[in-house]
Amino acid sequence: MGEIPPICPPRVVFMRRVVVTGLGVVSPLGCGTELAWSRLLAGRSGVRRIAPRPGWPASVRSPLVAGTVLGLDDDAQGGFDPEAAASARDRRKMDRFVQFALVAADEAIRAAGVLDRSQTDRARIATVVGSSLGGLESIVNAVRPNEDQEPPRLSPFALPTFLGSMGASWISIRHGFKGPIGAPEGSFAAGLQALGDGARLIRANEADVAICGASEACLHPLVFGAFGAARALATGCELRPEAASRPFDASRAGFVLAEGAAILVLEALDHAEARGARPLAELVGYGSSADAHHITAAPADGEGARRAMGLALAQAGVTSAEVGYLNAHATSTPMGDACELNAIQAVFGDARVAVGATKSATGHLLGAAGALEAAFTVLSLRDQHLPPTLNLVEPDAAAAGMDLVQAARPADGLTHAMTNSFGFGGINASAIFRRYSQ
Repeated sequence: MGEIPPICPPRVVFMRRVVVTGLGVVSPLGCGTELAWSRLLAGRSGVRRIAPRPGWPASVRSPLVAGTVLGLDDDAQGGFDPEAAASARDRRKMDRFVQFALVAADEAIRAAGVLDRSQTDRARIATVVGSSLGGLESIVNAVRPNEDQEPPRLSPFALPTFLGSMGASWISIRHGFKGPIGAPEGSFAAGLQALGDGARLIRANEADVAICGASEACLHPLVFGAFGAARALATGCELRPEAASRPFDASRAGFVLAEGAAILVLEALDHAEARGARPLAELVGYGSSADAHHITAAPADGEGARRAMGLALAQAGVTSAEVGYLNAHATSTPMGDACELNAIQAVFGDARVAVGATKSATGHLLGAAGALEAAFTVLSLRDQHLPPTLNLVEPDAAAAGMDLVQAARPADGLTHAMTNSFGFGGINASAIFRRYSQ
């Protein structure tokens, strides 16, 4: 195998700086950004055994292991309340992933205070919220009772319930956002792609604010079965579900399916300053690339991931030595983690970047994973603290010499942090945030 040529893209200078002014989280670690973050730092896991849900086929074996969003009955402090998402009437028109998106967006918008001033121009607020599988459960639920009916008896709202763009649309409708709207479906990189798209809209002066992120409600027998057939899921972990997700550990054997949503409010710095908002961090670099290699597998050398990281560094105008923390994609699959390790080593070389994987605590939220991990990366910069990588007992030999974050620890002086997201079809995305300072 020949050497990977260095990346030397032209440096691009953007006139408009993009900052993060609000976060919203619905996750296996709880609903609410600060609660989920505190539980993550404390080493809590959101991976647990789950029983079959109403409407699932009787053939579904129990228990299953997943990163599930609990309800209020099981988590009084951080459980998900559907009534907070929408009225009972509206919930009949929306899939669970839309409800997650609405709750996360409400929190992020409230935290940002972007609507506190009546003169806010809502035609300058974009909504970019993606999903990988969208309303898959709604599709299955609509098909099953209509299999023997001709023509099928469907609700007039059936099709809008299915569409992956409905998270963005419902948020836009609820808050009256009339700026550009989008819904990336970039496989498991959709959430990070949404941030990249939102930042471009702001830098191109097409929007002042972008409500960005992704949502996923993918815990369904069809999804468990499909990933199980691909031998991608962790198995044999029913007795210790919290130990199932083991990124970078030598004993890792597959990922843990999870659900949830994360929304970040991106804003032009000049707009944030004009309304007196205090940014949490600055989004300074974004890079994306295609492997052009295989529908599910990345090249062993991680060449596509390496290019995405290199492009993010170039856009940020920083060197790899200036990045102090990397929240890796790290799904806990043997092949995927190995490819990412190779890419990290190619980009960072001898630079001692601290590498962690928060999927160890949440599982893999598919399209929403990148948005949630971006939120955690922003919080790492804000609080100068790195979250742990759970279940990392015996690091993979391929990570020899790397600074893997096993336990939560302070990160005083952390100025730049990166996060990665990769997806089926060879999709790669990487973003760099900078600790905000005036």
